[in-house]
Amino acid sequence: MSPRSASVNEELRRRSRERLLQAAVELVDEHGFEATTLADIADRAGSARGLVSYYFPGKRQLVQSAVHRLMHRTLEEALEREPHTEDGRERLARAIDAILGLARDRPVLMRQHMAGLLQAEGFVQCPEQRRLSELLSDTVSRYGSEDVTADYPLLRALLMGAVFSALVPGVPMPVPVLRAELFKRYGLDWERGAPPGSDADAEGCRGQDLSRFFATEERGEQAWRVADPEPGE
Repeated sequence: MSPRSASVNEELRRRSRERLLQAAVELVDEHGFEATTLADIADRAGSARGLVSYYFPGKRQLVQSAVHRLMHRTLEEALEREPHTEDGRERLARAIDAILGLARDRPVLMRQHMAGLLQAEGFVQCPEQRRLSELLSDTVSRYGSEDVTADYPLLRALLMGAVFSALVPGVPMPVPVLRAELFKRYGLDWERGAPPGSDADAEGCRGQDLSRFFATEERGEQAWRVADPEPGE
């Protein structure tokens, strides 16, 4: 049997990493961060335990990357849904609703994520986090910002504060109230984005299946699963 090419090994590694990300969000969403082990994640992903350490320094980094993937793909889906628009105000409304929607629909996962951000390592610099940053920066630019480098961090901070406020145990703020404050801050009409109770709002929180955010190409997926490359390959 001839050795696999570098491109095949690269694809195998990409698929293996995707499965680990998906398994991490599923298990933490189901059981919480502390009750989820790296062995659990590897088992759910169908990967060897050693591959987890190859791709990620630890559980905290893996879970944060996984949630950032969920966030940026949720944001992409909201920004590009039909009817497609280049209207910056509408796109900002959709972005706000997408992030607040995750706090409402995935409270366990997002609460664990916020707690992780307060750890010493803070943000994990990974492809998922960078893509989320790019999408939000682009949204701020389309909204009409004249200084994206200043306005993007402010939007990020406001969204993080809103998510935190929605998830504080015992005294959570209602998401519609937080939405109203953010919309007022940016001068957005309530009807923009995905207003609570609208069809767009219902579509955004559909089902529990997260696989669409971690989809790989349909090419004999089971065969790829049993052929994960060793770290040195």
